[in-house]
Amino acid sequence: MIRHICMFTLKEDNREKNIIEFFERAEKLRGLEIIKQFNIVRNAERTPVSNYDVALIFDFDTVETLDEYQKSRLHMEFGEFVYSIRVERACIDFEI
Repeated sequence: MIRHICMFTLKEDNREKNIIEFFERAEKLRGLEIIKQFNIVRNAERTPVSNYDVALIFDFDTVETLDEYQKSRLHMEFGEFVYSIRVERACIDFEI
């Protein structure tokens, strides 16, 4: 099993609106059956401002299914949106 975590810091402009839209658009990824575990999270209030704003935490059966996800149309569309609102991104993929 592979856990895929991506964290994003969003642009200051319209940050709250973009966080809401991030969650709405990310929910569409839930329809991909290759994602075995699906979590979208937001940084807690009153935590350091240096923390990332939002994160995706997904589990996949194999590295190959993670690769399939990353090449999917839904992921590509979501990625284009995220690219337009983010200033920073960090990802890690590891075995669980």
